[in-house]
Amino acid sequence: MASSNVSSVLVERSPVYYGWVVLTVATLGMAATLPGQTAGISLFIDAFIEDLGLSRSVVSWLYTVATVLGSLGLPLAGRLVDRYGPRRVAVVLIALLAASCAGMRWVSGWVGVFVGFVCLRGFGQGALGLVNNHAVNLWFERRRGLAVGVLGLGMAGATALFPPLMERGLQAYGWQATYLIMGGLLAVIMLPLGALLYRDAPERYGLSPDPGTAPNGNEAPSTGEGAETATMSGVRPEAAYRTWTFWLFTVAGVCTAGFGTGLLFHHFSILEEVGVARGVAAQFFVPLGVGTAMFNVGTGWLVDRYPPRLLLALQLGLFGAMMGVLPAANTTAEVWVYGGVFGGHRGCSRRSSAARTPTTSAGRTTAPSAAWRTPSLSAGRPSGRRCWRWGPIS
Repeated sequence: MASSNVSSVLVERSPVYYGWVVLTVATLGMAATLPGQTAGISLFIDAFIEDLGLSRSVVSWLYTVATVLGSLGLPLAGRLVDRYGPRRVAVVLIALLAASCAGMRWVSGWVGVFVGFVCLRGFGQGALGLVNNHAVNLWFERRRGLAVGVLGLGMAGATALFPPLMERGLQAYGWQATYLIMGGLLAVIMLPLGALLYRDAPERYGLSPDPGTAPNGNEAPSTGEGAETATMSGVRPEAAYRTWTFWLFTVAGVCTAGFGTGLLFHHFSILEEVGVARGVAAQFFVPLGVGTAMFNVGTGWLVDRYPPRLLLALQLGLFGAMMGVLPAANTTAEVWVYGGVFGGHRGCSRRSSAARTPTTSAGRTTAPSAAWRTPSLSAGRPSGRRCWRWGPIS
């Protein structure tokens, strides 16, 4: 991106720091990734099985391979963001995600399902989520924890609100029309909003990230040794790889993410086996989103005050409670309890991951290094290419 300042009427006339506008549109952008999230795709699995004559195991394998393939393009997406800026890349990705949803309307076999899964996972859950996170990171430094927490609320809110509406669409119009409607909504609502409101790094507009005063009341240093010391702490990746803490968090993240994704993907069939009607099973997503939001905020407060290992213990405890509640979830109230505990685990998991974030020497996360973390949804959590910020581990 060019280093010279550019003029933007919206940025100049904004009554608030424009980073808050970027955070708002990025939060909506996270909600827009739902068609590519497991919570959104799981609603359509039974329809694929019944209408296309596919077995559940085949659909599962298609989804697994598509998730891996969709993640392989994320380092490239990160480089494109660094070269062209979040605004251009986000607009292109929203258009591609809308086209992918619309294209699902004409799926007629396993090949179409597989291609659709690759596009939905790659453009939605992967690349667009990466861009939203990176756009917020560019505009916030000292308040990044708050900003990322708000960003997480967008996905949690979408999980609580949209799956029940999508289920109504499935029952009323069928899965093909529902996908077409989702693509149309993305094109009509999110695409123009993204083109209008996303912006690149604040330096392009003569602003600094997270302007104002530091917590001690003095002007925050933006360059030099003081800024580096204030924004960077931790160890190099090579040293992190030799610690038991790194591998404890990595193995726990891989295992819980894998089991959690499987439970969401087969959610309706699992609850059907214990006698829960599909309409009741769809209500599960409301407490799931609410629980995710509450624990995302609550554990964000805890992670600044307690060692991450205690947060990991809470995360695994919630995971165990979730697995214990599931076999007994055969009434509406029990399904809601199951969804709330599941959401608590998800929110806690996301914030414990935030306790260790790759940063550059100036505290700014690069899009390529963030992209190397995103495939961890299917393959663990690589450290990126800079330093590994751990927080207290004792």
